[in-house]
Amino acid sequence: RPDSREILIVGAGTVARSLREAYGAGFPGAEFMVWNRTNAAAAALAAEYPDTRMVIDLEEAVAEADIVTCATMSTEPLIRGDWLRPGTHLDLIGAFRPDMREADDRALQRARIFVDNRDTVLDHIGELKIPLAEGAIAATDVQADYYEFSAFQRGSDEEITLFKNGGGAHLDLMTARHVLERWSEG
Repeated sequence: RPDSREILIVGAGTVARSLREAYGAGFPGAEFMVWNRTNAAAAALAAEYPDTRMVIDLEEAVAEADIVTCATMSTEPLIRGDWLRPGTHLDLIGAFRPDMREADDRALQRARIFVDNRDTVLDHIGELKIPLAEGAIAATDVQADYYEFSAFQRGSDEEITLFKNGGGAHLDLMTARHVLERWSEG
């Protein structure tokens, strides 16, 4: 939502720093929280930015956040769907292998789901592959991918939205093409 002011970063590695920069540019004036399995890494990231604080209680931080963005290597879900409040947006940037997950089935079931690419996410990345195989969600629960970008819409301010990034070179090419087109337009 455009009025998002509390942003939680889950993870404290290189990608987390990029997320802090990107969300900081997109939401000037937002307050940031960072949680990591190791407090020292979270504290180090938080110390780099004046409007960012380390948090220890993940459940409490998720409940406070308007946006939760995860960049971890977790093989077990960290984010519980029951922690998400109405209107929250959940980004799942890490967990790229078939055995990895950052959010539980309940988070997926409560959310309007979007992915970067159906072909590279649904059958290949544990975040969706596992719940699809177990029947927790259906492929039709995925609303759109980047090839259907106009369908990336929130139904209401109260709706929970979720984006799963599978990553890959195709995204780099799509982004480069978009930047080139905008630059060419003047």
